[in-house]
Amino acid sequence: MTTKPILQANALSRKYQQPDTELSVLDGINLDINRGETLAINGVSGSGKTTLLNLLGGLDDPSAGSVHVCGTDWNDLDTSARAAWRNQHVGFVYQFHHLLGEFSALENVALPCLIGGASVAAARNRASKLLARVGLGERLNHQPAALSGGERQRVAIARALVTEPSVVLMDEPTGNLDPTTAASILDLLDELNASLDICFVVVTHDPAIAARMDRTVKLENGTLVDITHD
Repeated sequence: MTTKPILQANALSRKYQQPDTELSVLDGINLDINRGETLAINGVSGSGKTTLLNLLGGLDDPSAGSVHVCGTDWNDLDTSARAAWRNQHVGFVYQFHHLLGEFSALENVALPCLIGGASVAAARNRASKLLARVGLGERLNHQPAALSGGERQRVAIARALVTEPSVVLMDEPTGNLDPTTAASILDLLDELNASLDICFVVVTHDPAIAARMDRTVKLENGTLVDITHD
């Protein structure tokens, strides 16, 4: 039996209208990502990597083409249905953690569960277990300002994973971390990918990160080129 991809982009294009011209950023992107697969996307600055990530996650609309997540086309969902589907199936991790400064680590991680309709007790229980799993079991009640850069990124990763999504989209997740902390974050992602069978799609300039992914594609002139790992 053939298994459908968890995430699928079909003839995906994104253009922006400028005063004197039309700027084409993405042009006919096709991409299939299967359950548990890890994928690196690289390319020069301004090549459209973040634009692609936003389209894959349903945060932006394509000029043409479609993106299916777990068999559902973002184009078929209105704003509220899209938010609910994203909450259930897609996690995000950015270069900057975007944690809520007035909330504790536990509260930041529990929030997606609460948005998804879980009880406070269930959300806090899931959040505390996941924070323990990423090595922050003793830091549950610390606000982001009291955490190191690596700890804040671990909280962000836990927040992205707490709903057990099908795919997590990451934009330079180790870009602001020192090499030792970055390596520990990558070890954590390897472990979580293996144990939870979650897809990771990582935008990165770092060849060391790309080398740890199952597959690497390069965004070049608006299209994707496969890069074979040695």
